[in-house]
Amino acid sequence: MYLTHRAATVRNFSVALVNGSVTLVILLIAPLGLASVIANTFLVTAASFFTATFADSVVRYLQPSRVQGMNASVESPLDTRNLDDIDRR
Repeated sequence: MYLTHRAATVRNFSVALVNGSVTLVILLIAPLGLASVIANTFLVTAASFFTATFADSVVRYLQPSRVQGMNASVESPLDTRNLDDIDRR
């Protein structure tokens, strides 16, 4: 799965908005002050965005294309011996 930087940012922003909206609805039901509701909603939205962005960077780091760039091949077999050369008695 390949996502451009712009697509990942839009996805992370939409996830953050959904999490912030759910938090806002939950906190408006609770008897809290308006300032604490707004502050908590903003903090949840920002934390969701940065957590999703960090998770994307970890996934991008672990993708096979990066591993191939480090001179390691995912497709190469671990055992390079020819099975026909094994002496069976």
